[in-house]
Amino acid sequence: MSKKTILALVGSLRAGSTNLQLAEAIALNAPDQVDVVIHENLGNIPFYNEDIDVEGQVPAAAAALRAAANDADTILLVTPEHNGTVPASLKNAIDWLSRPFGAGALSGKPTAVVGTAFGQFGGVWAQDEARKAVGIAGAQVLENVKLAVPGSMVRFAEIHPKDDAEVVEQIKGVFDALAEAPAAEAA
Repeated sequence: MSKKTILALVGSLRAGSTNLQLAEAIALNAPDQVDVVIHENLGNIPFYNEDIDVEGQVPAAAAALRAAANDADTILLVTPEHNGTVPASLKNAIDWLSRPFGAGALSGKPTAVVGTAFGQFGGVWAQDEARKAVGIAGAQVLENVKLAVPGSMVRFAEIHPKDDAEVVEQIKGVFDALAEAPAAEAA
């Protein structure tokens, strides 16, 4: 049985991001048959513009994102909540992965959304918006995979999510739900 690859796209670009820490905790707690790869260059991708999305001329950072998404079995969006919605960096990544329309890297790709945020609901509005965006972009949205950790700035001020027993238990639930998800549909 070959390893499954999950590509994690973290919406926060901040060095001390609690969502990056959550993605790291997810990678550390992955089952042996799963490899979680955290894509690190969302901040280097120019805003989507069809004028620069030309075969052979796609900006390197966007091409690398597309290649990584094409190689992954599953996409995992790890998002904070910016003003009640998805951060621009993550929305931009979704836009690049949605093209070409109907045949982008998200087309039929199993995609889940998790995250943490400062507020009392853990960023569920942003997660809902991300699910909506990737669904419209053609992804196979895994609605049963959920993890929203509230109070991130306080909760993770002195502890990394990997050391938070409750979060680690919730991460195991994410992998259980991912294991039950249907395989990618043929695009």
